[in-house]
Amino acid sequence: MMKIMIIEDEARIAKRIERMTRNFFEQNILAITICDSLQKGLTYIEKNTIDILLLDLNLNGENGFEILKSMVAGSFHTIIVSAYTDKAIDAFTYGVLDFVPKPFDQTRLSMALRRVTSVEKTTAGTMKYLAVKKAGHTRMIAVKDVLYVKGAGIYSELYLQNGQQELHDKSMEMLEQLLPGSFERIHKSYLISLDQAEKIIIRPGSSYSLLLKNGETLPIGRSRYKELKRKMI
Repeated sequence: MMKIMIIEDEARIAKRIERMTRNFFEQNILAITICDSLQKGLTYIEKNTIDILLLDLNLNGENGFEILKSMVAGSFHTIIVSAYTDKAIDAFTYGVLDFVPKPFDQTRLSMALRRVTSVEKTTAGTMKYLAVKKAGHTRMIAVKDVLYVKGAGIYSELYLQNGQQELHDKSMEMLEQLLPGSFERIHKSYLISLDQAEKIIIRPGSSYSLLLKNGETLPIGRSRYKELKRKMI
């Protein structure tokens, strides 16, 4: 059951987004909340959990792009609905799931909403930063500095090339949708940047491991061995 937030200052458009969203998810919606300002939206998100944020980038003169970093650090997926199409490329680099340009119709918004439940990666594949929250602040981590991602329940652990670790509020499955194609799921608990892979190690009993360039080894799921081998040739 989805909990959805719409941050849009034009009441007519907000209601249109709400109607189309209800048409798409039908009975699978628990609640839809509409806020007409960034501050109201931020306050609500601090106190409540949501699954999807539909965000406009220009609200009564407020620049929604200013708070995009903190939004994409959340546990939910963010979809931009905006006429500011020149901001689309930048939005994707921060890790939004989709950018729906105004004016839009049911087909285009449904395409974006369908990605929430899809296992496929976003078509943009241009994510360059991962935003993580720590001690009340949002820190931007370059994707190129991520060695691998380990699933930790509803969270993800980011292992960086400098040896540091960071906790991300999104699950590994959600990050898998957003990260570039160079990241490969090698195990139910590991998502690895293939740029950091050295070779596959085959152990007795048909057990497989991946040796990384830094000397670490990670397990490879049996069902993922053949595909990984093909991509590393």
